[in-house]
Amino acid sequence: MATEPPAPPSAFFFIILVTMFALTPIAHSIPFIVLHGIGDKCSNRGITHFTELLGNWSGSQGYCIEIGDGTWDSWVLPLLEQTAIVCEKVKEMTELSEGYNIVGLSQGNVIARGVIEFCDGGPPVKNFISLGGPHAGTASIPLCGSGFICILVDNLIKSGIYSDYVQEHLAPSGYLKIPTDIISYLEGCRFLPKLNNEIIDKRNSTYKERFSSLQNLVLIMFDHDTILIPKETAWFGYYPDGSFSSVLPANETELYTEDWIGLKTLDEAGKVKFISVPGNHLAISRSDMKTYMVPYLEDQASTQPVIIDSSSHRGSSSILNFVVELVGLTKNRPLLLTVD
Repeated sequence: MATEPPAPPSAFFFIILVTMFALTPIAHSIPFIVLHGIGDKCSNRGITHFTELLGNWSGSQGYCIEIGDGTWDSWVLPLLEQTAIVCEKVKEMTELSEGYNIVGLSQGNVIARGVIEFCDGGPPVKNFISLGGPHAGTASIPLCGSGFICILVDNLIKSGIYSDYVQEHLAPSGYLKIPTDIISYLEGCRFLPKLNNEIIDKRNSTYKERFSSLQNLVLIMFDHDTILIPKETAWFGYYPDGSFSSVLPANETELYTEDWIGLKTLDEAGKVKFISVPGNHLAISRSDMKTYMVPYLEDQASTQPVIIDSSSHRGSSSILNFVVELVGLTKNRPLLLTVD
């Protein structure tokens, strides 16, 4: 009886090779979202370029999440409402359903923390990278200018920063913390006291549980920041109650020592990265982006079967990254994302 000839050695080795490759740990892309700062919008070239660079370098897909008319609404829409809008958007994005990372810019960081702490039923946030965030508050409204919005801001400030009207119509009033007027702050400020679990009889353990579940918290402070007062708020440092005389480092604030939101828990687990970079508010070089941000956005290893595809997304990303570097964007050139 005739028998089937044995498979050629080349075919046998090819089968073995494909099987081994299929069981090899591969990169599993975790997407990220970008939440821009006050007076900005996702369609602005600075934001689109920033998001593209991080995506190209990390190999992960990035999305800038817009809230209505970005420029206008970033100034006048209450932060609780802005947070709720982002919460609904991330829940609707199937791309984020298995988890995602957040990159926050300035005011976008308190919205990001609102999403992490307040968003019921949202997908899990893995890593949170914060650039110049007013996490412990700011003692001054961010610099504005002389346009129509700025005239409105000036009028609102004059009417009382912790009044119901200002809190409803001026977004940064939600994180303005005057250290010499803490009673008014706790009674009238509608966003930051809730976000930081500062109100004794309204503390919510769920906020702490969600925030402390982060895999990494990257806090980037700018050495010459003139927008955030004090600049150390980017690291959760702030003035002591009742005084402007000095700035307490994060680990000497009650928020940390009493662990109101889980910052101490994260820090003791080695999950908080306190990073200082040169420059003014949001002026970060490409070199520092690659060093301090990209490692927390890069693909995470997983073991999954592989479908071999000749049109690899990773390949196209590498090519695009090469083109970006080739056209003359020097690695130390600052990427300015400041408000006009």
